[in-house]
Amino acid sequence: MKLPCLAVYSFFLTTTIQPQDAAPNTPPGLTTRNYQQLFKSAYSHPFDPPPSSAHSSPDDSVRYNMYGDLREDDPHYIQKSSMWSCALGVMLNNVTSWAYDRYLFNLDHARIGFRSWKRNLTTGPVWDTDRFGMNFFFRPYSGISHFHATRTSGYDFYESLPLTFGGSLIWEYFGENTLPSVNDLINTTVTGAFLGEISYRLSSNVLDDRTTGSERVLRELLAAFIAPSRAFSRLLDGNLSRVTSEEIYQQEPLAMTFSAGARLVNNGGSFGTGSLSQVSTIQLEYGNPFEERSRKSFDYFALRADLNVGVGGKILGNVVGQGFLFGRNTRHGTMKMLIGGFQHYDYWDNTTFELGTIAFGGGMIARLPLGARATLSLDMHLGIVPLAGNSTRLGPDTSQFRDYNYGGGAEGKLETAFDFDGWVSVTLRGYGYWIHTYVGNAGDNVLGILKPGVTLRLAGNLRLGFEQLVYFSNRYPRDFPEVHDKRTEQKVFLQFSLPAGSKPITPSR
Repeated sequence: MKLPCLAVYSFFLTTTIQPQDAAPNTPPGLTTRNYQQLFKSAYSHPFDPPPSSAHSSPDDSVRYNMYGDLREDDPHYIQKSSMWSCALGVMLNNVTSWAYDRYLFNLDHARIGFRSWKRNLTTGPVWDTDRFGMNFFFRPYSGISHFHATRTSGYDFYESLPLTFGGSLIWEYFGENTLPSVNDLINTTVTGAFLGEISYRLSSNVLDDRTTGSERVLRELLAAFIAPSRAFSRLLDGNLSRVTSEEIYQQEPLAMTFSAGARLVNNGGSFGTGSLSQVSTIQLEYGNPFEERSRKSFDYFALRADLNVGVGGKILGNVVGQGFLFGRNTRHGTMKMLIGGFQHYDYWDNTTFELGTIAFGGGMIARLPLGARATLSLDMHLGIVPLAGNSTRLGPDTSQFRDYNYGGGAEGKLETAFDFDGWVSVTLRGYGYWIHTYVGNAGDNVLGILKPGVTLRLAGNLRLGFEQLVYFSNRYPRDFPEVHDKRTEQKVFLQFSLPAGSKPITPSR
């Protein structure tokens, strides 16, 4: 959902949110000392509990997590709106998006009318020919606004799915003059809800309706950057300037890791035969997977993205995300585990292949102490892929038309890390995909990525790292010869981490 410019938005915030003489009250059972301990993030492990309990009574443990944050949005302040009201919000999102496309950008697809509506309704959906980045990144992103129209009105993740699909369906038939697209309906709904829930929860970690003045303005602007459509809903609902006496949004510990460095992209597997470019990575891990508690969807998720500079048009090189759907915590000796079902979103766009997948499956996240100073972490998943976009062996690398097939199949992931006392960390990440073509060049494809790496702590939370990447592409088309490709990369980078428990902005207490 597109918003007015930041200047107008900021002016509205500064003129409607006024400072108060007294600081807002802290939530029941929490003290200033608890919050100070929480925000210092001086824990020996990203998911170790705070040095002391944040709860003042057994009853509080039902409402708060082990870090002293709410485990769900407060229903007293966030009451459910009617479904009709949410549907109106979805329609408003579509109308606003269409108006931007038609009158601000003068895009051809926005020239709609009775003729285009009749053609769409009588012809029916097709598999479209839009380029890879449009279908597997930008289309899912547009579904976030449909999702937030319901999610911000007091409904949970699953309750927000029907209107997410409905908003997408209406847009496909009436918002564009192109034929409705099967892949867009799936991507906008499923991945739009996935990214919508993640952005909703990240913005909740920033928002605090107890604050006022410049701090409140900064929080609202940062939340609007993370989740623009949620900010628009807050503006319409009057929550943008609401001041409460209690914390009202669910918050979980958030670990953030940033890295920047150089990447050598080789021609095949020969070292030093390719080009050198810049690469940066952001990694988010939300929630403590080892906190033993009743679980809800997306109480835990992880997301990692790579941005490239200097390698053709491949700026967004990789996004890998997973969100917890259902399951439970368990122990086996000293090993702590979270076992259950997960939703996955994978996006790879490089010179070896284009691959975008939606997946659902079982997984396990585990942590095993090895003595007093070492830790072994495991993250294993196996999922079914109902929809994937997978590049053909034909077509230029930066094509503006569809140079990929639609398909489905299965995927597996393994991530393991050995950490010694916080000084040295050795990691191994592996991703494997089997994709059978539905639409396009008939055949099967087996793709893989192997990523061993090591980081060394320099000082504080600053590390020096190295990573080796090996891409495997094995294609078995029905009507063409087999293709077997292998390519390697090397990365050297500086890495900075904000451990779980810290928050983007420390509130005044």
